Amino acid sequence: MSFRANLQYLRAQRNLTQERLAMLLGVSRQAISKWESEKAYPEMDKLLMICDLFGCTLDDLVLGDVSRPAASASAAGSSNVDSSAETASPLAASSKTAGIIAPIAELAQDITGYDEHRRRFALLIAGGVAAIVAGVGIGNLFDSSNSILGATPLNDFLTFLCICVGVIAGLAMLIPGGLSRTDFKRRHPYVEDFYTGEDRSRELRLLVIGIVGGLAAILIGIAVTVYADDMLGVSDGWPNAIFLLLCAPGVFGFVYCGMRYSLLNINAYNKAAEDDRKEHAGEQDVYVKLTGAVCGIIMLIATVIGLCLLFLNPAALRGDWSAVGSSAADGAMFWLPWPIGGVLCGVAALAIQLVKDYRERK
Repeated sequence: MSFRANLQYLRAQRNLTQERLAMLLGVSRQAISKWESEKAYPEMDKLLMICDLFGCTLDDLVLGDVSRPAASASAAGSSNVDSSAETASPLAASSKTAGIIAPIAELAQDITGYDEHRRRFALLIAGGVAAIVAGVGIGNLFDSSNSILGATPLNDFLTFLCICVGVIAGLAMLIPGGLSRTDFKRRHPYVEDFYTGEDRSRELRLLVIGIVGGLAAILIGIAVTVYADDMLGVSDGWPNAIFLLLCAPGVFGFVYCGMRYSLLNINAYNKAAEDDRKEHAGEQDVYVKLTGAVCGIIMLIATVIGLCLLFLNPAALRGDWSAVGSSAADGAMFWLPWPIGGVLCGVAALAIQLVKDYRERK
C-alpha cells in the first residue's frame, strides 16, 4: 500500500476527519488533503508524529501495509515464539490499543492549549493598554500647572518619566502577547471548536460585567473631573490623573473581556490562519487579489490628487508657502482625496464581493 492509502486507512479506522488529524499534527486541513491526493508529501517530523499517533512503524506507514502490521512483524521477527509469549500477546495488544485510543478519546478536549493561550493573550493585551493609560494618568499628578509637589523643576521630568514607565510596561506586555499569538497560529493552523454552550454563556456574562464595570469606572472619573472643575476650580493635575487612573481599569475590562469573548470564535481563527497560509503560499483567491489591486489603484490616484492640490495650488506656484492651506483655493482641502478614496475602496470591495457571491451561486 502507498502512503496515501495507509493514511486514509488509519483515518478511517480511528474515525478521524481531515480537520481533526490536521489539528493533532499542527498543520492545515489542506495539507492533509494534499497528502492524501499525493500532491505533496509530509516532512519527516510529521511522519514520526503520525507513527506515534497511530501506533505504527515508519516502514509500515511509508512502504508497508498498516492494515496488516502483524504480517510485517512476523516476517521481520523470529519464527520461534513460545507459549508464554502467545499468552501475553493479547495483553500487549490491548495495551497498544489503549495507547492508540487514548489520544483519540481526548479529541473533544483542548489538546492544543488554545484556551490557556486565549486567556493569556487577552490578559497581556489588556494589561499593556491599561498600563500605558495608567502611566499617562500618574504623569498628570505632576502637571506643571497644578502639580502635587507644587512649583518645582522636577515636574516636567517626573511627568515624562511616568509616561515612559507606563509605555515601557505596556510594551513589555503587548509585544510578547503579539509574538505569542503569531507563534501559536504558526504551530496550530487549525483548532477544533471544543467550546460548549455553557462556556460561551459564561464568557458572555463576563463580557457584560466587564462592559458595565468599565463604563462605571469611566463615568466616576468624569464625575470627579466635572466636580473638581465646577466646584473647586481645578481643571488640570490630579482630577485628570484620577480620571485616567479610573479609565485604566475600565479599558482593561473592555479589552480583556471583549477579547476573551471574541476569541471563542474558533471558526474565525481557522479562517484567518488559512487566509494567512494562502497569502504566504501565493494561493489567494482571485477576488481577494482583485480587491487589493483596485483599492491600491484608488488610493494611488487619491495620493496623486492630494499632492497636486498641495503643491500645485496658486500659493505654492507663487512660492508663497506661508499662504498654502489658508483657503480652499490654496490647498486647504488637499487631504480630502484620501477619505474619499477610502470610501471608494469600501464600495469597490462590496461590489467585488457581490460579484463573487453571485458567481459562486451559479
